[in-house]
Amino acid sequence: MVPILRISTFVYGAAAILALFYGISGKIAPFFGAIFLTVMVGFASSIIPMIFQKLVVAPNELTKETPFIKYNIEATNKAYGLDRVEEREIAADKPITAPDIAANNLTIKNVRLWDRAPLLSTFSQIQEIRTYYEFTSIDNDRYTIDGEVRQIMLSPRELASDSLPNKNWINERLTFTHGYGVAAGPVNQVTPEGLPVLFVKDLPPRSEVKELEISRPEVYYGEIPNDYVIVKTKSKEFDYPKGDENVYTTYAGGGGVEINSPLRRFLYALRFGSLKLFLSSDVTEESRILYYRNIKMRVSKIAPFLALDRDPYLVIAEGKMYWILDAYTSSDRYPYSQPLPLDGGNVNYIRNSVKAVVDAYNGTIKFYQTDPDDPIIKTYAKIFPKTFLPLSELPKSLTAHLRYPQDLFTLQTAIYTTYHMDDPQIFYNKEDQWEIPAIAQGGEAQPAKVPVMDPRHMIMKLPGEKAEEYILMLPFTPRAKDNLSAWMVARNDGEQYGKLVVYRFPKDKLVFGPKQVIGRISQDAQISQQISLWDQGGSQVIQGPLLVIPIEESLVYVRPLYLKAATGKIPELKRVIVAYENKIAMEETLEAGLAKIFGTAEGKVKPSGETPTPSAPADITKESLLQQATAAYQSAINAQREGDWGRYGEEIKKLGEILSKLR
Repeated sequence: MVPILRISTFVYGAAAILALFYGISGKIAPFFGAIFLTVMVGFASSIIPMIFQKLVVAPNELTKETPFIKYNIEATNKAYGLDRVEEREIAADKPITAPDIAANNLTIKNVRLWDRAPLLSTFSQIQEIRTYYEFTSIDNDRYTIDGEVRQIMLSPRELASDSLPNKNWINERLTFTHGYGVAAGPVNQVTPEGLPVLFVKDLPPRSEVKELEISRPEVYYGEIPNDYVIVKTKSKEFDYPKGDENVYTTYAGGGGVEINSPLRRFLYALRFGSLKLFLSSDVTEESRILYYRNIKMRVSKIAPFLALDRDPYLVIAEGKMYWILDAYTSSDRYPYSQPLPLDGGNVNYIRNSVKAVVDAYNGTIKFYQTDPDDPIIKTYAKIFPKTFLPLSELPKSLTAHLRYPQDLFTLQTAIYTTYHMDDPQIFYNKEDQWEIPAIAQGGEAQPAKVPVMDPRHMIMKLPGEKAEEYILMLPFTPRAKDNLSAWMVARNDGEQYGKLVVYRFPKDKLVFGPKQVIGRISQDAQISQQISLWDQGGSQVIQGPLLVIPIEESLVYVRPLYLKAATGKIPELKRVIVAYENKIAMEETLEAGLAKIFGTAEGKVKPSGETPTPSAPADITKESLLQQATAAYQSAINAQREGDWGRYGEEIKKLGEILSKLR
């Protein structure tokens, strides 16, 4: 094709000169001859490659294309940052024991039992407090609490002006100007009623741990706001409700633009199409107008050449709240690299070259350059020399919360399913192609199109490492098969940030994949019976995502089960399913499920065929059992009052089990 293009270029150039020359001189025949030559060369340039492909390349395709396959593999891996992937092989034949579970206690304590969807629904019901507040998303991050790393789910309480009970210009622009505080809790803790334990809750926000205390809880800039507001006016700003009264405040930040002259007020009135902005007596010379308050829109207005990750996340640091947005530079012109669709177009090169940090109170934005080797961001940094700061200038309190971006990891894993094959012959034959597991929610009969698994953040100790760390992880299965072939992690902590590691299983070992595990869970008689009982009782069973938890060199699967009353909107975490190799257990807690399968550190798991009985933890006393019994009884009474008979029966069953332990 390249020689044809070169010949075509020469002929087109010569024909254009001849056509111009003869056209000016008035000689028509040579003029049309030049045009005819151009048409014939264009026709030949499309036909000859096809003939060459069929007669020369196709009979010897692998031999002819090997050099170009090498170029494609090398260029694609480099363009997507996959040339730095470290591959490790793990044996997968060492059985997990109770001491292994105990040795990985921090991993177990951070298993993500609360999924985003049910947790968001629960936050909305128990923490929105007023109709004009809204939780829009759940952010996952890690915080060091009492010297121990904990995985935390967090969501800001933003103001939804569309839900104000009395909508008018003063309320929407001067009075209700901001959201307030957050709801936050650990990913694995549950109250006796099946609700999440909250480290930060209520209004004003009360924090149970000092690491999550907030001194500036107002949210002026977030994921919801799209309209302007005016602060420092004669009208009081609503801060938060307190009983039957409201607490008011005055903005004390430097965000927004001063409107300290009639001309500015008039221009902004024209800009926003509101004469009230110009005429209102509540607006003074000290007033400031805040606009572009949606954080993604705000960042895009400053740096429209950066693509943004879909999931900005909120961080609590030194008593303040900050949004962190991952930004990308990309191109579709990288030679030989494989293109992929992104944001309505195609890219074949991408880098997470910038972290944007937005102050949730002041709206100030700082851009930190995270990839000094990316030529695109280096060029923009020269064009805008004061815009991009070195990552070393990011405060340590925020550096501790940097995450590997999920959108980029999703793109990289999709590419790596094919481009981990670096041998041209294996690549050509697709002998070792992988897939990202696609599993239906709940393990029901799978439709023609089911979603693939999403990457999950977790805290775990990687095989061969000495300490737990915060990672992003996704498993792979062989093409058209269900067993597991490998899993990839993106590391997030300290000097390890950004490193990609793939753990391969030996090809001669059978390691159950997610789809196989879900199938076995669905076929378990005890689990199916319990779910049927809940369904018959009028409650809705929500089966959470299947969690793949690496322990040592093997895998444990965990799936939380939530129960929601037919007339209610609050999902409650009621059971946890644990699966390992051929063993499956469904218990009220993750610890009980692990004990049923692996026993305790002092004992051994009973032989297959017997029903293992988990040993009671040493710290379960008669007093704690009495407390559990009281909580179960009270929950049963509440369910009876609400008419939730499915939950009532469940609580009575739980009460009987607790009483049997007291005998």
